[in-house]
Order: sequence, then C-alpha cells, then structure tokens
Amino acid sequence: MGVIVEVTDLEKRFGDVAAVAGVSFALEQGEIFGLLGPNGAGKTTTISMISCLLDPDAGSIVVDGHSAGTEARAVKASLGVVPQEVALYPTLTAAENLAFWGRMYGLGGAELKHAVDAALELAGLEDRAKQRIETYSGGMKRRINIAAGVLHTPKVLLMDEPTVGIDPQSRNHILETVKKLNASGMTVLYTSHYMEEVEYLCDRIAIMDHGKIIAMGTLNELRDVVGGMDVVSVAVTDVSESVLEQVRAIPGVRQADQTEEALAVLTPSSGSILGKLVATLESEGAHVTSVSVTEPNLESVFLHLTGKSLRD
Repeated sequence: MGVIVEVTDLEKRFGDVAAVAGVSFALEQGEIFGLLGPNGAGKTTTISMISCLLDPDAGSIVVDGHSAGTEARAVKASLGVVPQEVALYPTLTAAENLAFWGRMYGLGGAELKHAVDAALELAGLEDRAKQRIETYSGGMKRRINIAAGVLHTPKVLLMDEPTVGIDPQSRNHILETVKKLNASGMTVLYTSHYMEEVEYLCDRIAIMDHGKIIAMGTLNELRDVVGGMDVVSVAVTDVSESVLEQVRAIPGVRQADQTEEALAVLTPSSGSILGKLVATLESEGAHVTSVSVTEPNLESVFLHLTGKSLRD
C-alpha cells in the first residue's frame, strides 16, 4: 500500500551518549510495526524525533510525504502520539480531558462530541466518563491516554511503551484496542521491551539495542536468525557467572544467559545437552526446579545477537 513513514540514518546524541546511532526503517501503510528493545535502547528518543518533539542531529524523517525538518506542522497533523508517561489532567474528568485534547486538535461542536464519545467507547470507560482522572487506576489512565491520542483519527499512531506498570486485564484491553485501531486502517508504530506483546501485535519488528537496529523483519524472518536452534529454559536458583561459563563450555551450547525468569540456553540439539546441562548446574549447588524446550522467540534472537537477555 506504500510507505507512510520513512526514517533514514537518524542520529541523536546527548553529550557523549549516542542515544540513536544511524537508525533507518520504513512503515508500510496499514501495518503494525514494532520497535523492540531494552530500556535505554533509544526507542523513546526515536519516537520523540518522529513526533517533532526532538530535532535529530542527522538523518531525515518523512511522514505521509512531509519532511519533519521543514514541514513539522503537516507531520504532526498526520500523527497521534501515546507517550510513555500519562498526559492527562488529574483533576479533570475523562470526558473533560478528551474534550480539551480534541479542541487542541481543532475539533469542535458536534464533531468534538462524537469524537469524545467514540474515544470513551474505544477505552471501554463510557460509564466512568464523568469521574476525575485522579480516581482512576493506572490501567484506566493508560486507556484514556490512548483515547486522547486517537481523537482526531490520525493516519499514524505512535505508541511508546503503553502497557508499562498496569494490570493484566487493562494490558489485554490495550492490546486488543491496538488491533482494533489497526483493523480500521490506522498505521501503528509500537515500542516495547515486552517481546510477547510485539510477537502478538506486529506485522514487522525492528530489534533495537544501544541506539542501533540490530535486526529487522517479520517474526518468522527474525526466528530464522537463530536457525533451527532450540531454546532450553531452566528454572534455577543461584547461578553465578562462573557457573554460566561452565554451561557455555558444554559442547552443543551456542549461547547461555540468565534472564529474569530462567537460565536461557540456545542449542541446535536440546536432547544431547540436557543431561550435561542439569548435571553441571547441580554439581555447582544450583537448584533446578523445571526444564522446558521451546522454538526460538524474540528473546532468543536478542540473546543470539547480543549475548545478553532482552531485559538486561
């Protein structure tokens, strides 16, 4: 359907830190594009430059045929932005907040009322419309935050970590809302450090680390990066760096790293290493509670490319 956002050789430094270092990608009209990476990877800085909140040090951004460098107003008119921090007035009601942001987008009269009603329905909070935001739960605030970003029916929606710190029910509601918005024709750029969200939502994914894109493609294309390797997850306690080195030395182990949930091991043949793996861990005093083998996912791709966990 054509490219609607094109980012080319984008760079941004803060002092000696290269927050974004030569990032390039393009969004096809109508897709959900995921920008996946750990905290500090440069995702928010990239979103801020696309939305014209930050000027890049180098590179170019084109949105719907307009250059962010010379046509910022036209770029902003095509965008909806859902920031990582909730951008709502706590002492106003949900309806008052949405009406305020709707007027900022140039809406008024019957058009504004219709937009506010539709946004409240999208958020599933019609019955809480007249309650102040300060009485809302964290998940409800996030849902209204998204509603505010789509009042004007933007062509492209930028979503920066929209599910951080919320309950599972609200998280599921937000993921389904993203699907619904995309089904209506809206292009979505979705940033997250939760790989399961990106796997569920996104047509294409760019993995970002230390200000650079290190891999990009569909989920299946990214899985192919690690070929036919299995992911062995070992729920284990007390794994020191020296034990990790012993695990990495086991013949057939291609990569091993301690994630938040488990010891993750990449191997082309899980059956041939399981016995040695468990024996090595237990001989060093580590307590193994469970072992599972799965197909490659984005966590294993990141581990393979960087040698560390996505959540490090």
